[in-house]
Parts: sequence; structure tokens; C-alpha cells
Amino acid sequence: MAGLKELRTRIESIKSTQKITSAMKLVAAARLRRAQGLIGKSAFYSNNILAAAARVLYEIRQEETEKNIQYVYPELMRGNGGRDVYLLLVLTSDRGLCGSYNSSVARAAAARIEALKAEGKKVMVLCLGRKGRDLLKKHYADLIVKTVDGLAKKGAKYYEAADIAEIVMDMFVQKQINVCEVVYSKFKSAISRDICAEQILPVKIENFEYNKVHAPTNVVRGAFYDYLPGKAELLAGLLPLVFRGSLFQAIVQSQASEHGARMTSMDNATRNASDMISRLTLRYNRIRQTAITTELIEIISGSEAL
Repeated sequence: MAGLKELRTRIESIKSTQKITSAMKLVAAARLRRAQGLIGKSAFYSNNILAAAARVLYEIRQEETEKNIQYVYPELMRGNGGRDVYLLLVLTSDRGLCGSYNSSVARAAAARIEALKAEGKKVMVLCLGRKGRDLLKKHYADLIVKTVDGLAKKGAKYYEAADIAEIVMDMFVQKQINVCEVVYSKFKSAISRDICAEQILPVKIENFEYNKVHAPTNVVRGAFYDYLPGKAELLAGLLPLVFRGSLFQAIVQSQASEHGARMTSMDNATRNASDMISRLTLRYNRIRQTAITTELIEIISGSEAL
């Protein structure tokens, strides 16, 4: 049985750990609030770009039907001639202490890899986050082509998403890949998130939730629209923006999910530390009381013997 000194040392150690986990919970909560604000701001931008692209595409298809003509769609939308090589962007964090957040994304990525391989597809993996690489390299080290560390270290930045998007689009244009999917955690609340695997290249504008709800029409508040230099050229210019925006949205959602998972994990750790301190303190007091009682009995027995 542990003595009083050992119990005091253990209680103090757990109290120190509790202070750390409590501080980490507060930091994660503050970062989560900022990330939630960024979700709304980035969604406003992305949805406007999506609405513009969807409207142009709607009018192009309407013109094809009415005038019996066929437009040549941009490569980012129609594809580069195949669907045999897939690039998976796996979004995880660079740090742990966030519960099952990283392992859940890695499991979803592994399941998607196996499903694609079963279909006879070639798979390449680009890990955005060190933990994803560490979890996947045991079985899929030969598939990992690149790892980006330090992404969104001080908050998600659009230019970081744009840089990664340029790398992916270059691989797509050079026909190194045919399809790009992103595997990430979609934020719902601090304690709830969905693991998603979504295709973001070739860009399928109809697949985005915003365009499913806000279907384009040929008249908006009675306004007349004209396009310069032309509908096809405008669509080709909007598609890279749509792709960058969708990737940035995934990064923002992933970051918010990470902070929510870390806040929840640290809150649970703080509560567990408090419970453990209570149990050890009770045990310490019982042993101390037993020792005092034993000493009193010895003193009384000694005085009666005299």
C-alpha cells in the first residue's frame, strides 16, 4: 500500500497535469471560436463564387438546348480523359491530444484507399498534417507522395489553400492524376463531426450543397446579364476559384473539428484528473486518520500500563 508521502506526491503531480489540461482546454475553446467565425466568412465567399459559376453553367446549358450548339467545357470540369488515378488529400493535424480526431480521419482514408484499389484504381496520397502521415505510413507508405506540415498553424489562411490547390491542378493538367478527393472532418459542433470523402476535382458544380439548395434561374430580380469575353471563358476563369474555395472550406472545417475535439478531450481529462484527486485525497485522509488513531491507542495503552 502506498504511504502518505507517495500519495502526496501523486496528488501534486495530478494537480499539475490538471492545470495543463485546463489551460489547453481554454486555448482550444478560444481557437474554436475563431475557427467557427472563419467558417461563416469563408462560406460566404465560396457560395458567391459557386453561385456565379452555377449561373454561367446554367445559361450555357440553356443556350445549348435552345440553339442546338455544343460548348467545349473547361478541363477542370470535364476531366482530363480518364478516371484511373486518384489523389487523396488527407486532412489531419500536426499534434495529438485531440481524442479520436486524427485516427477517425486516417481510418476513413484507409477505407477509401482500399475501396479504390478494389476497383482497380491507382491511388496517390497527399497528407496535409503530420499525424495523418504517421498513421497511414505503416500500410500505405508507398502511396504517400507528399506531406505538408504546419498547415493552418496560426489559423487557416487562404493563400495556403491556394498554394496546395496549384500543386494539385498542376498534377491534373499534366495528367499525373485524373481525380482528386479530400478526406476530412466536417465540423458540426464541438462534440460532433462527420468524416467525409468528397471529390473536388474535376469540379462538379451540381454536387455542392449550396447549388442543390439555391438552383440558378435565368432572371434574378429582373436584371439583365451579359458576359465578356464570353460564357465559356468566364466559366474557365471561375473554376479554379471554385476549386480553391472548396479546398479552403475543407481546411477550415477540419481545423474547427480539431479544436473542438481537443477542447472536448482536454475537458474530459480535466474532469478525470479532478475525480482522481478526490479519490486519492480520500484515501490519503483515511490512511492519515488510521495512523493518528493507532498512535492515540498506543499512547493511551502506554499510560494505562504505567
